[in-house]
Amino acid sequence: MASRAKTRNAPAGASPFTVAGERLPPAKFTDPQVTAKGEPRASVGLTQLDTLWFATGTLCNLACANCYIESSPTNDALIYMAADHVARFLDEVAERGVREIGFTGGEPFMNPEIIAMIERALSRRHEVLVLSNAMKPMRRHEAELLRLRETYGDKLTIRVSIDHHTKAVHQAERGPGSWAPMLDGMRWLSDNGFSLAAAGRSMAGETQEQARNAYRLLFEREGIAIDSLDPSRLVLFPEMDDEADIAEITTGCWDILGKSPDDVMCATQRMVVHRKGEPAPRVVACTLLPYDRGFDLGDTVAEADRDVPLNHPHCARFCVLGGASCSA
Repeated sequence: MASRAKTRNAPAGASPFTVAGERLPPAKFTDPQVTAKGEPRASVGLTQLDTLWFATGTLCNLACANCYIESSPTNDALIYMAADHVARFLDEVAERGVREIGFTGGEPFMNPEIIAMIERALSRRHEVLVLSNAMKPMRRHEAELLRLRETYGDKLTIRVSIDHHTKAVHQAERGPGSWAPMLDGMRWLSDNGFSLAAAGRSMAGETQEQARNAYRLLFEREGIAIDSLDPSRLVLFPEMDDEADIAEITTGCWDILGKSPDDVMCATQRMVVHRKGEPAPRVVACTLLPYDRGFDLGDTVAEADRDVPLNHPHCARFCVLGGASCSA
């Protein structure tokens, strides 16, 4: 398992989403086959590739306090994905029934080939989901986005990261001056009829009902057309602190939790990354673990069609216990 050490290029002060509690014991999540207690570790097989993600690069105009991928204006650990590489993987999955192509970053709209990548996916009749902070990098592409909206309609969805329904908490995570431009970008998308979604985070002491109602009031006040009660339009993610203690998922947990491995993200999703220094992109198990070599599955989607041991705190906290998925 890769080191859990984190390099932060973030606003000063602790993130409001830091997970409280004990630190993760070093014996946990070390063996892909068994847990620290010697129990058989759960794994998840690929049942149907529904969403293929592309990491467009880790460069971002922001440096958020708790970014799981450590994106920043200087981090190029994942270099810019090339449109020709995207086309190669789209060719590979052409007969696999892939519904959705996702683009994540970093900030995808900083990649100079982002429009070409989006259009290649849309032209092959995939639904496309782009994760963005809706700030200046996105706004530079307004004319091209309007053209794509006119041509492909709701096949293109842009999901905007708004970490909280209050300016104070959002900016504590994303930095001073990040609130107003984000809302302005969301209003532009809404006013121009884009298929629009938002992604926030769950905070301790705040129920889903409370959070969704507060987002509803914010969106109504700002004139943003998002149904906060629709979980595909407002996604509330659990926090992902890989240094905080969490239970390991064993094969016996499925029955105990009343869950199925088929419901976990890596049963239906894979992501393509291009790490700095590597000659070509690689396929990894999921969007949350682009660096961990234990989740590197090969050069092709075909090679990545194999079981994934749930050998990381994110597997437990985000996917199994959190019930979350990066796809819509």
